[in-house]
Amino acid sequence: MAFPMTTKDSPEEIPSISSERVAAFRLTRHHLAARAPVSAFVQVTGDMGGAQAQVMSAAQMSLGTRTQGLRATDVEKALWQDRTLARVWCMRGTVYLVPSEDFAVFVRGVAGRADRDARWMAKRGRSIDVIERIVKAMERILDRPLTRKELSERLGDSVGTKKRVRLGHGWGHQAEVDALEVDGQTMSVGGILSYACIRGVAVAGPPRGNESTYVRPAVWLPKWRDISRQEAEDELLLRYLRAHGPATVADFTWWTYVTAASARAIWKRREQELVAVNVGGRISWILRDDLPTLERAKIKRPLVRLLPFFDSFLLGHQDKGHLVERKHYQRVYRPQGWLSPVVLVDGSVKGIWKSEKRANRLSIRVEPFGTVSSEVRDRVEEEGEALGKFLEADSVRTKFAAPKTGSRP
Repeated sequence: MAFPMTTKDSPEEIPSISSERVAAFRLTRHHLAARAPVSAFVQVTGDMGGAQAQVMSAAQMSLGTRTQGLRATDVEKALWQDRTLARVWCMRGTVYLVPSEDFAVFVRGVAGRADRDARWMAKRGRSIDVIERIVKAMERILDRPLTRKELSERLGDSVGTKKRVRLGHGWGHQAEVDALEVDGQTMSVGGILSYACIRGVAVAGPPRGNESTYVRPAVWLPKWRDISRQEAEDELLLRYLRAHGPATVADFTWWTYVTAASARAIWKRREQELVAVNVGGRISWILRDDLPTLERAKIKRPLVRLLPFFDSFLLGHQDKGHLVERKHYQRVYRPQGWLSPVVLVDGSVKGIWKSEKRANRLSIRVEPFGTVSSEVRDRVEEEGEALGKFLEADSVRTKFAAPKTGSRP
C-alpha cells in the first residue's frame, strides 16, 4: 500500500539516511542502546510503544533488558499495587503493558480495531444493538475486579437472562464456555469480554489464584484520564514514529491493525509534522523534530541484547528485512504469531536463544545464525548474566550451538 509523500521536497532534496543510523535511532528510543535507571521503567514502557504481554514473563524481560536493576517483582508491584502500569488490549487486539496514565492513548488510539471486530460480528449474524447492550451492562458491573465467572453471573442478572453453558472451540478441542441468551441470540461471555477490553470498557485487574479479573479503567487506574478518539489516534501515531520511525503508513497500519483508510486519515492529519527520508532507496517518514537526532544517531558497537518472546522492537514494521535475513525469517517469526527470543547485534537478529531455570540456576542456549566473534560472544555472556540477575538466579551458564549447515556470517 503506497502513500503519497508528505513533503513538497523533490526526490533530490530528501535526505539520505544510512541503515546504521536508523538502527541506532531505534535502539536508542527503545532504551536498548543504554539501559534506563530502574526508577524510569514505567516511562520506558511507554517509550517503546508498550511491552507485549501475551506472555507476561516475556513482557517483564522486555523491560528488564531496557532497565538497569529491574526485577520481575517490580513489574508486578507497578501493575497490581501502585497501578502505574496497566495490562490492556490495544495494538492488533493483543495484550500489552502500558503506563496507566497513557491508557486512553493506546486503547482509544486503536478504536478502529474495535470497529473492525464489530463489523465481523455483524456479518456473522450478531446484533450490534444486543452486543452494545451487554457491553453497557458490563461497564456498570465492573465497579471492582471480577473473575469471568463472577462477571457472567452478574451480567445474567443485569440483562434479565440466565447464564448458560454451550460448547465452544478451544485449542484443538471443544470446551464448555459461558454464554448468555439475549433476544434469542446466544453470546459468548468471553467473546463479548474481549470486545469490551478492546473498546476500553474493561482493563485487567489483579489475578486471583489462576484466574484473571477485569475491572472498569476509571475505577482501577489512579491517573485515569479519558480523551477523544481523534486525539488518541493522533498521539499514538506520534508515539509510534518516535519509537519506530522512519516508517510508512503501511507500517503504521500493520502495527495497529486499524483499517488502511483509518490509518491514512490519521497520517494525513499530522502530515505537517512529518518529513520524508531515503533509507536505502526506500522513502519513509519521521517526525520533523526527530530528523536532527536521526542524522546524528550512533551506537557503540557491538551492541548486543537478548530480546525475549514478542519483543516490541521486532513488531514495528511490516517488512522485517532490516531485522533478519530471509533465510532465517521463519526461525524468528514462527507460525501462529509466535516470535522467538533473539540475539540482537547492532539492531539485527543474529541468532535465537532459549533458557531454563532450575533450582536458581539459569541455563541459556544460543543458536547463532553464523560465525560469532569473540567480542560478540563476550557481550552475549554479559547479557546472560544480566538476565540471571533479573530472574534472581544464583548462577548462569551460557552455551553456544554450532551454526546450522549453510549459515554464513
